[in-house]
Amino acid sequence: METSSTAKQSNQEVPKKERTDGEPGENREEEETPKVVENGTAGEVVSDRKQMAGEVLDRWNVWEPSVYYLGKESFFIAGHEICIRESLDSYGALIWPGAVALSQFLENNRQQVNLLDKAVLEIGAGTGLLSIVASLLGAWVTATDLPEILPNLTFNLSRNSKSRCRYTPQVRALTWGQDLERDFPCTSCRYDYVLAADVVYHHNYLEELLATMRHFCRPASGTTLLWANKVRFQSDLRFKESFESCFNTTLLTELKEGEVRIYKATVRE
Repeated sequence: METSSTAKQSNQEVPKKERTDGEPGENREEEETPKVVENGTAGEVVSDRKQMAGEVLDRWNVWEPSVYYLGKESFFIAGHEICIRESLDSYGALIWPGAVALSQFLENNRQQVNLLDKAVLEIGAGTGLLSIVASLLGAWVTATDLPEILPNLTFNLSRNSKSRCRYTPQVRALTWGQDLERDFPCTSCRYDYVLAADVVYHHNYLEELLATMRHFCRPASGTTLLWANKVRFQSDLRFKESFESCFNTTLLTELKEGEVRIYKATVRE
């Protein structure tokens, strides 16, 4: 979601208005006696999924219906109009607040975070807004997400970067925690910045996400992680505790209106 995309991992169902299988948008009642699950209680999971579904439905209500792609958003960032195609196909096909907030932060704080000629990796790139902005600011960008997210991600990057950017952004498949050294070997895949926006919410891949962050931000690599996230759930705060145990973390800004926090971090030695 922009970043952990669909559950930003592959076995979570596509959000729809009416469901009966317990996924976001469900109408099923909560169990009377919640069982403890990996990232909290079953009641907490139901509450978190309802909140995510509510954010999706808020977007749905303003879209013009079409066959497959159900909406687009336009932004003016880094001196260019950016037009993003969205869909309800997955969480990763929507624009989330963290991506907008970090995009605007990068535009307005170029001296603090200078992306010109820097190698930048985005994990959980989703619709590609953040990768597009980084490209427009002069970075050499690799945008990653699940294989099923890549067609729309590639479309958005191509339409918004052609003849505009210093470097052509690249798109690669990445499943958090899987085959990291094989697909992104430490010896050849080095980045100045890793970007992540709204990759943390109530899904079952938080350990894999943290392992992926650590893989790309190895000690002595000089890599800086910029992570923006809307604070939604208790699981967000639990992840932040684990994150801070692995990374030296600085809060760059907190947007109270959107409840988005932007962090700068380097891995602990």
